Amino acid sequence: MSTPLARLHAAVRESGTPLAATLADAPDSGDGPDRAVRAGAGPRAAANRDAIEVAVAAVDEGYQLHYGRPRALRIDSDDLTLLAGDRMYALGLARLATIGDMTAIAELADVISLGAQAHASQDPQLADAAWEAGVSAIAAGTTAQISAAKRRARTGDRAATQALREAARRHPGRR
Repeated sequence: MSTPLARLHAAVRESGTPLAATLADAPDSGDGPDRAVRAGAGPRAAANRDAIEVAVAAVDEGYQLHYGRPRALRIDSDDLTLLAGDRMYALGLARLATIGDMTAIAELADVISLGAQAHASQDPQLADAAWEAGVSAIAAGTTAQISAAKRRARTGDRAATQALREAARRHPGRR
């Protein structure tokens, strides 16, 4: 079975959109966490695992285009890189809308907004913690602890990073 990133790569290639021309020959699996696999591994995601994995891979690629090192797309222009990142965000969210997964859409929207907030305040650890909590909630459902930790993050609480990590780690459905 192919990886979520490989399936995303194939979907972009098959789309025939201008993004297809920016694809790397093969996606770079990199050394980072495979958020898409973790999101699809939980009981909440079981019925739509493939769609959820590709959607999370698309949003993660968008995030990497904005803040990190993309694994599937290669773009030489900073301006076009940002636009491609936005397009990948939209692609992932649209795929979730197709299967009606409003919970995953809300979780990824929170990851996108908290990630932007974290990077604007030069706090990449907060962004990583937001991803950890979001992936956990997509996999196994949102908890009151995750919601409370996200509220703390939105208010700039310095303890939010730890609260997000703890909420994700203690999630009752986490594997």
